[in-house]
Amino acid sequence: MGIFDRFRLDGQVAVITGAGKGIGAGIALAYAEAGADVVIGARTEADLQRVAGRVEALGRKAVVVVTDVMEEDQLQRLADAAMNELGRIDMLVNNAGGFPPRPALQTSRRTFEQAFSFNVGTAYAMSIICTPLMVESAGGGSIVNISSVAGEKPTPCFSAYGTAKGALSLLTRELAQEFAPKVRVNAIAVGSTRTDALNTVLTDEIEQTMVELTPMGRLGEVEDIALGALYLASPAASYVTGAILAINGGLERLNMQMPRAFGGMG
Repeated sequence: MGIFDRFRLDGQVAVITGAGKGIGAGIALAYAEAGADVVIGARTEADLQRVAGRVEALGRKAVVVVTDVMEEDQLQRLADAAMNELGRIDMLVNNAGGFPPRPALQTSRRTFEQAFSFNVGTAYAMSIICTPLMVESAGGGSIVNISSVAGEKPTPCFSAYGTAKGALSLLTRELAQEFAPKVRVNAIAVGSTRTDALNTVLTDEIEQTMVELTPMGRLGEVEDIALGALYLASPAASYVTGAILAINGGLERLNMQMPRAFGGMG
């Protein structure tokens, strides 16, 4: 096998949450280009159909399943679709997640727990559903969790999101220990990446500040994350598990200036 062949995913099947746009869509397309068929879930069918069309243009199959990851029966339906339509699961990407910056004093316990459930609970539930199916249908597999630099670098107004992503990174390492050697579990600590979600808060001034605070001098692109997800899922990373791959432009602190609770900026 040549060195580049080890990045191929021919004959494999990936299940990807939050795949209607942004990073999830980018990963679906990267996996398809590498030879995989994909089962894609998100809440908006039109978004999924657009991604499916691009996957099929690459000569691969795409199974669309409208999915709200907060509903466990819908997570089960997503996994069942992979087994029923394509007969196996080799890879799971837990991409669905997110939560806007919010001061801790304006974040209720209920809201905090919702952020945690959305970013960690859903990934845990999907991993528990898919891992036995991977082993049963493919003899093993790979899970890639989309975490965040916010889970490693504390900053004001990220108590809910940062704590949730920090927990997701630790969950990655915990499951890697438990599921080895059959299923590898890794994560990507994503930095500020150009997606529709980020674009909703970007102004020219905010973007300039973020770029200036990023050592690599630019924001991330979806393809940057997709390439990391391809590596982690592929045979090229067959000896890698429990890793949190930093794809964040070299950030040692978050590149967003946020107010402290009692004055000043963090």
